[in-house]
Amino acid sequence: MCCFMSFIYLLQEKWKLLPAFLKVKGLVKQHIDSFNYFINVEIKKIMKANEKITSDADPMWYLKYLNIYVGMPDVEESFNVTRPVSPHECRLRDMTYSAPITVDIEYTRGSQRIIRNALPIGRMPIMLRSSNCVLTGKTPMEVSKLNECPLDPGGYFIVKGQEKVILIQEQLSKNRIIVEQDRKGAVGASVTSSTHEKKSRTNMIVKQGRFYLKHNTLSEDAPIAIIFKGMGVESDQEIVQMIGTEEHVMASFAPSLEECQKAQIFTQTQALRYLGNKVRRQRMWGGPKKTKMEEARELLASLILTHVPVKEFNFRAKCIYLAVMVRRVILAQGANKVDDRDYYGNKRLELAGQLLSLLFEDLFKKFNSELKKIADQIIPKQRAAQFDVVKHMRQDQITNGMVNAISTGNWSLKRFKMDRQGVTQVLSRLSFISALGMMTRISSQFEKTRKVSGPQVSELHACGLVKNLALMTHITTDMEDGPIIKLAFNLGVEDVNLLCGEELSYPSVFLVFLNGNILGVIRDNHKLINTFRLMRRAGFINEFVSISTNLTDRCVYISSDGGRLCRPYIIVKKGQPMVKNKHIEDLSQGYRTFEDFLHEGLVEYLDVNEENDCHIALYEHMITKCTTHLEIEPFTLLGVCAGLIPYPHHNQSPRNTYQCAMGKQAMGTIGYNQRNRIDTLMYLLAYPQKPMVKTKTIELIDFEKLPAGQNATVAVMSYSGYDIEDALILNKASLDRGFGRCLVYKNAKCTLRRYTNQTYDKVMGPMLDAATRKPIWRHNILDADGICSPGEKVENKQVLVNKSMPTVTQTPLEGSTQPGQPQYRDVPISYKGSTDSYVEKVMISSNAEDAFLIKILLRQTRRPEIGDKFSSRHGQKGVCGLIVPQEDMPFCDTGICPDIIMNPHGYPSRMTVGKLIELLAGKAGVLDGRFHYGTAFGGSKVKDVCEDLIRYGYSYQGKDYVTSGITGEPLEAYIYFGPVYYQKLKHMVLDKMHARARGPRAVLTRQPTEGRSRDGGLRLGEMERDCLIGYGASMLLLERLMISSDAFEVDVCGQCGLLGYSGWCHYCKSSCHVSSLRIPYACKLLFQELQSMNIIPRLKLSRYND
Repeated sequence: MCCFMSFIYLLQEKWKLLPAFLKVKGLVKQHIDSFNYFINVEIKKIMKANEKITSDADPMWYLKYLNIYVGMPDVEESFNVTRPVSPHECRLRDMTYSAPITVDIEYTRGSQRIIRNALPIGRMPIMLRSSNCVLTGKTPMEVSKLNECPLDPGGYFIVKGQEKVILIQEQLSKNRIIVEQDRKGAVGASVTSSTHEKKSRTNMIVKQGRFYLKHNTLSEDAPIAIIFKGMGVESDQEIVQMIGTEEHVMASFAPSLEECQKAQIFTQTQALRYLGNKVRRQRMWGGPKKTKMEEARELLASLILTHVPVKEFNFRAKCIYLAVMVRRVILAQGANKVDDRDYYGNKRLELAGQLLSLLFEDLFKKFNSELKKIADQIIPKQRAAQFDVVKHMRQDQITNGMVNAISTGNWSLKRFKMDRQGVTQVLSRLSFISALGMMTRISSQFEKTRKVSGPQVSELHACGLVKNLALMTHITTDMEDGPIIKLAFNLGVEDVNLLCGEELSYPSVFLVFLNGNILGVIRDNHKLINTFRLMRRAGFINEFVSISTNLTDRCVYISSDGGRLCRPYIIVKKGQPMVKNKHIEDLSQGYRTFEDFLHEGLVEYLDVNEENDCHIALYEHMITKCTTHLEIEPFTLLGVCAGLIPYPHHNQSPRNTYQCAMGKQAMGTIGYNQRNRIDTLMYLLAYPQKPMVKTKTIELIDFEKLPAGQNATVAVMSYSGYDIEDALILNKASLDRGFGRCLVYKNAKCTLRRYTNQTYDKVMGPMLDAATRKPIWRHNILDADGICSPGEKVENKQVLVNKSMPTVTQTPLEGSTQPGQPQYRDVPISYKGSTDSYVEKVMISSNAEDAFLIKILLRQTRRPEIGDKFSSRHGQKGVCGLIVPQEDMPFCDTGICPDIIMNPHGYPSRMTVGKLIELLAGKAGVLDGRFHYGTAFGGSKVKDVCEDLIRYGYSYQGKDYVTSGITGEPLEAYIYFGPVYYQKLKHMVLDKMHARARGPRAVLTRQPTEGRSRDGGLRLGEMERDCLIGYGASMLLLERLMISSDAFEVDVCGQCGLLGYSGWCHYCKSSCHVSSLRIPYACKLLFQELQSMNIIPRLKLSRYND
């Protein structure tokens, strides 16, 4: 009984591990961890890989990097004067939040060796809240002193004043053998190798039963046996032993051995000569000339399967790897065991750190090759002046490379033929949730070539290609594999270099892989795995190293590379979870952290591959004798956006999906610093509220501190007929009291630049009316300095900044007479909007290029009106259909009027039972004065909630006795009545409103422009035209397509049928037969364009009365 009680108690309390986990990992921490790893570890490795620059011109000259480090973010105020900078200042001044990258170098100048420290080579944009950010390690108080919101997650960059996120990119994992079928059904294996020095892809293909190696440095596919011989395995017997001695394996490989016989290749030198002729010549100017054989040997050693190390041309490990590849392909041919590319164990997620390291590596190599070029050019020329390399180290190349990549999102690296668009996106600041949801988004890199069976798959742009991380996911970073190798050898793994090769195919022997490289073989794989896990739980090796078996291929995979998805689980031993109540109590009193749970072997991380050979129980009562792990909380299956929905397990699944999309559009609070920000567009709710029914996720991500919505009292009933098709009816009194009221902030900005001919932009004062000596209406709100003053009301077409710009900005040519006074023309920044705004703030500053920057924040206060969009948290969106005065609203017997009346037809077909339960729980919570939980797969029970309602004298069904406000009679039915959390979405009718009579026209066709922003017309297109033809409404057609659009009077000559001009035909040289008619201007244009291509359209005219 006692043991059973402890279970029940633990069931309530183990979720306390979640906040402890989210303090150290998860949500945005993976971006920050990855960036920290890059900036502190990876960047030094990149420097080590390219540490020495030498010149062919002078063998004595060299430059060697000793160390590289990234400083703290700063800004250069004047020449060589820097000061630290806060992220908010960068946002306001449109600057880049970046830190200098400095190096220590040792180089020769003339005959002396010089060591220079802290030389800047460029600037690195800094991720907010990373180890080099000013916000790191500060208390919430200190953070808010820097005008930064303490709840802001960080994890993004500020580049040119814009907040940019590097999305998580999903890719197939590197350095792994992936066996797959091509479209013709042939099986092949491919390995994408990637190290710091080189990246390459090696394919193994089967043609007519023979195996070939395909690589882009070989001009044609090379037979496998020749590659083996080129690597020094000359005897056929040895090749076959490596691949496998089973009958069917030998039979499938036999034809490939005959290739050697045909080509008459028996020794390593012959094979290398054969391959040397197949190599695509790399035209490297400079450098010693190599023979073809040497070239072939280099190719085998360094380009094919790059990630398998070859020391002093000892090809042993590479041969065995190649043999394993061949064997995989042979075994996959019969039983169709190809790898699944969509399986997350075969995927890696690239974070900001990995992407930036690729970029920095590329830029650093470019930087070094430029230096080498300069050295090669200058050293031979001037013997007198000594060559000082420091003078030629330019900073802008690395700086601009980083800034341009992040601000445009184009990652194009010449060396790896990598060219990706859209890697970064602007952080969406509609609400706190939209920003947080963006940080956990994954964008898939999928190969467009792969055709999926069925009709056109690429219908929707990115359907299924944008995924979201679950709440407790962590993404690993790379770690050192030295200790792991030692440990594996100590645990009885036999080194691969000491084997003859035949052991690989023994049925009892398992291959051991470490990050895709073959480490060795082992007999007792269970013992290895169990010992390995014990060592990991004891903390001797990193908690993120995973070990798993693949029984079909007889392999043990040990992975310690970055980009694997993993999540924490409670360890279960002998049917008992290791985490006990005392541990949880210690945690809630602050004696323990999440790290302690890991080090004591109570909790461990599992990645996708290791999850496959574990038994994981969802709840305690499901633990059986073979269970190995226990899920911490089932609701962590959901991500940030889905975690906001109360009772999602009672809703139909598409409704939850809709809410995930709409939760990002809900207006609310952005952050505590929202009043200091000047964003392009900002929507704020005037009176946001915490939801009455919350979930555990809402507490964990601090959504209650920055909410987006209000608790509305909802009556579910039909009223007035203005509520069909999901329309809502709002109470006018509630709107007067501030329900759904929002603020819309927009900004206007301009820069005042200096030009090359010593002229600059000016701001002129307001223009005065000649008669009244008062400013003209357009300049009404300007101060004496020509900038609008705060608090003024701005109407459409009024000027905010009266800026003028010189007409000539280029430097005049030599000899031309320079005008004395530059001419100016007005380029005012004026306000354009359907309603008036108020100037809230004016900021005058300067940006990084020393140009003046003026930013103006404009505010509108809007109350809900007919046509504004609202939504509850269950995908039940609707527009406001009618606003009713309170005296006409129905009221219940306690005198409460609903804020919103919702049509009951929204429920049956949508099946959002969660919304019904939310209303019940909210009502009970209001009566009891507490918040209820609607957490997924749990939450407050309906039974308990109904008992609460009964205790306060309400019906357990949540229904109330309601009186009609119009007739004063009681309604015939009881009405479902209570609070539901409603969100106001950003789609407001004021921003969509569009109509036009006459207006602007396009220059070329003289037809009305298109689009609301350009005040365009509403187009009657081809399909609408077809309908009108079907009705035979010919005059309406004529009016819509010509008279209202682009009617044009032309003169046509009846004789020759060409267009004339003002009553005269140029072709006939007469005005005798010219008549005037109206045709569309586009038609006239077509005739003239045809004439320009030597096609003569002739118009045949006949009189009306003939």
